[in-house]
Amino acid sequence: MTTEDPIEFEIEIVTEDTSQEDLDKLTRNLLKELRETDVESANLVSIGIAPEGSKGDPLTIGTLAMTALPIALPGIIDMIKNWATRGQGRTVKFKGKGIEFEGTAEELQKLLASLEKRKKR
Repeated sequence: MTTEDPIEFEIEIVTEDTSQEDLDKLTRNLLKELRETDVESANLVSIGIAPEGSKGDPLTIGTLAMTALPIALPGIIDMIKNWATRGQGRTVKFKGKGIEFEGTAEELQKLLASLEKRKKR
């Protein structure tokens, strides 16, 4: 991977005592905010083909797929961190690049930096 290769992640929003409807609203809110950043792409995650007679694809509520260039990642992670702190009990899980991580966006940024350093050795 070079600094110009996009990185793909899944972002899962975890909240305390939230209905699926509210979680869906939070997810769509984060998606809207992500699309206003330098992400290459951000979308709701689909779990497959919708059953016959239903409208649209079934979605994994609370999960987004995101692609970003490494150079844009710090700003995007800061935005996600700020978004998570605006609501009580919000946690964001990151999955991608061979890792699965649950914690703050700041901790993820440190983890990615340490992985990049190891790769350069």
